[in-house]
Amino acid sequence: MAITTGLKEYYNTHIVKELTQEFDYKNVHEVPKLIKVTINRGLGEASQNSKLLETITKELTTVSGQKPIITKSKKAIAGFKIREEMPIGVAVTLRKTYMYAFLERLTNLVLPRIRDFRGISQKQFDGRGNYTLGLRDQLVFPEISYDQISKMHGMDISIVTSAKTDQEGYALLKALGIPFRET
Repeated sequence: MAITTGLKEYYNTHIVKELTQEFDYKNVHEVPKLIKVTINRGLGEASQNSKLLETITKELTTVSGQKPIITKSKKAIAGFKIREEMPIGVAVTLRKTYMYAFLERLTNLVLPRIRDFRGISQKQFDGRGNYTLGLRDQLVFPEISYDQISKMHGMDISIVTSAKTDQEGYALLKALGIPFRET
């Protein structure tokens, strides 16, 4: 038996019908859907400190439920003190059940914990229905306690959809419960 989240069931039962009526789709396969969620963190000065790299990897594993990969530099840049094949970031790609579970926690637990939160901007769409959100620190996630962290690190969360336009992507994410700021 497959494990499903409430958000995925809600998408299949309600959102598909709503978007089909709103955009007058002729086929069910035209309805935009979530493809993946990518979480990316740059290391900065942690690239020289292997202990800090380890803690950042552990934090991202706790937040996402999946072990991240360590991204490495392709070439040396002397101005940034980066050598070739040096670790410069960590990234994790979530799909299917993990993706829906993460989005559910993001919208219901994490975003409301941001100080003075009034919604996220509608301007972060890329023109093809994909959305990227930047978080300044990792403390907004309830899994991470203040005592465990040594330094504040931000992260970028990219939500990739099959939408063809920003309007379709916005309608999908709004229906999934992403709290957008009213302009």
